[in-house]
Amino acid sequence: MGTNYKPETICIQSGWTPKKGEPRVLPIYQSTTFKYENSDQMGRLFDLEDTGYFYTRLQNPTNDAVAAKITALEGGIAGMLTSSGQAANYYAIFNICEAGDHFICSNSIYGGTFNLFGTTMKKQGISCTFINPDASDEEIEAAFLPNTKAVFAETISNPSLVVLDIERFAEIAHRHGVPLIIDNTFATPINCRPFEWGADIVTHSTTKYMDGHAMSVGGAIIDSGNFDWMAHKEKFPGLTMPDESYHGIVYAEKFGKTAFIMKATAQLMRDLGSIQSPQNAFLLNVGLETLHLRVPRHCENAQKVAEYLEGHEKVAWVNYAGLKSNKYYSLAKKYMPGGTCGVISFGLKGGRDVSVNFMDRLKLAAIVTHVADARTCVLHPASHTHRQMTDEQLTEAGIAPDLIRFSVGIEHAGDIIADLEQALAAV
Repeated sequence: MGTNYKPETICIQSGWTPKKGEPRVLPIYQSTTFKYENSDQMGRLFDLEDTGYFYTRLQNPTNDAVAAKITALEGGIAGMLTSSGQAANYYAIFNICEAGDHFICSNSIYGGTFNLFGTTMKKQGISCTFINPDASDEEIEAAFLPNTKAVFAETISNPSLVVLDIERFAEIAHRHGVPLIIDNTFATPINCRPFEWGADIVTHSTTKYMDGHAMSVGGAIIDSGNFDWMAHKEKFPGLTMPDESYHGIVYAEKFGKTAFIMKATAQLMRDLGSIQSPQNAFLLNVGLETLHLRVPRHCENAQKVAEYLEGHEKVAWVNYAGLKSNKYYSLAKKYMPGGTCGVISFGLKGGRDVSVNFMDRLKLAAIVTHVADARTCVLHPASHTHRQMTDEQLTEAGIAPDLIRFSVGIEHAGDIIADLEQALAAV
């Protein structure tokens, strides 16, 4: 389809374009393998000389259609689906880092990603320096080492809701010849397209707003095609030198702007296999078709809830970039003028125990290990998602012990506020 369509149209029309007599709705290609007429046809696929499908671990028509839709939404050039957002973030870094390499990361990122980068990948010989995303340029630049290969951050951090100055981080990364990788899960491309501000690669936990219904776990990696790997040939040998495990292919030479995704597919997905199932991709596509409708409603409801909480006598603090009192209000207006996301964080007077007591009294909002779907849900990160972090790490990441992560759904805002009101009255 054309490239000039608005996001609303892309959500509905992009990815799957049926030909004469083909299904109007994206089919589920629930097959592990695909047939060819002769050995040479199959061989050319394995040599990456032809495009096509031979094994779902590498590519599947359902998955490719959905990846193409997300790529179009982000304004990228190539994309791939993964089994989860964690897998997407891991692949995005591991595709350009190997043992002995280093990358820089915002310290306010989601706790699971923090542990992946700071602990698990450290065991693989890849080191990470965590920096405060609000630090000065000089402080951030001081974290760069000769072996630094990337900078990673979230558009809106989970759950501390730090809004990243994308343009500033892109300029810093590019001054040091490395790409900026942005996890755009909370903002979604409906509210922010990081490529327009200089980011090079975008990741998503599609499990969240993109799926929107808490039905299927998944992730995505989208490449802008803008980072020139060959201009930094010595820094990125995996992309600019022959891959002996794949017939000596030099990805950056053979595939040009799509090299990053081609390598991640042909090498990482081949060897590690964190694929999204075609069934999950199908469900994700159903969610994507209403993304442009749901995201504005999430933001509208969250704004009302944040304003209500800010005026309540039992609430100690509220963190939501849509509030004029918020330190990130100006940045949010710059990067996300249409709204940020539906997630709010706040704490109650009396501290951690009062916050937990309050959560237990909510009736409409459910306590679940999830965020960003159609239903309002709530979590206490210090007790749940960030439980593995020390108090010092929690503080560094901007997560107070009393922090309540409140994910505002698309129910009627009055009903959500009434639920908050009855729970607050009981504590």
